[in-house]
Amino acid sequence: MDSVPKHIVVFPDGNRRWALSQGFSIQQGYLKGKDKFNEFLMWCKNRGVAIVTVFGFSSENWKRPQDQVDFLMNLFEKYLDESIEEFNAEGVKVKIIGQKERLSESLQNVIVKVEEATEKNNTIQLNLAVSYGGKWDILQAVKKIIADNIPVEKIDEEILSGYLSTAGLVDPDLVIRAGGEMRMSNFVLWQAAYSELYFSEKLWPDFSEEDLDEAIGEFQKRQRRFGK
Repeated sequence: MDSVPKHIVVFPDGNRRWALSQGFSIQQGYLKGKDKFNEFLMWCKNRGVAIVTVFGFSSENWKRPQDQVDFLMNLFEKYLDESIEEFNAEGVKVKIIGQKERLSESLQNVIVKVEEATEKNNTIQLNLAVSYGGKWDILQAVKKIIADNIPVEKIDEEILSGYLSTAGLVDPDLVIRAGGEMRMSNFVLWQAAYSELYFSEKLWPDFSEEDLDEAIGEFQKRQRRFGK
């Protein structure tokens, strides 16, 4: 087994709880979480991880208070726009997955800008999920298959995988969820069918480089049989 997972999925959970525990605003918690993710991405890059997929904003998160939704959308837009130079310096290819049509026009424009600017980078790929849901991803893939008139007898797992938002990428090897929750929360449901799962009690802003190494170390101990 490869010593390091090629594709890591991360749930950066616990930013709001961390902020409340520290006496900070929820917005400060999100900002701290964003800074922590920048560190996490570089930790993964330095360990040879090829792909990091991060759960940024789920299709269900639209139900949160409007001020929190607006803050997060502005944060995504600012983060992506201001990080292009750093992404290119570090060789990060950026792809946004999710219901882009639900996002503001300005955020959609920044997404196009950052994806085009980083398209040729090949050190590590960042998939940022915004307005994403695992059930939505499978459903939109099925709709595209139907629209393309693919005969039923030709539809198999490989065909469906090719229509998902992560088409062309290897499936996740390791899923890391911070924040103490132990569920998949409707994220990459198809892709993570055989991923190894690692749950940390640490709230995301407290997640450390040592915690990442512990997760990878646990991954290395496991025997992946893929149902065989």
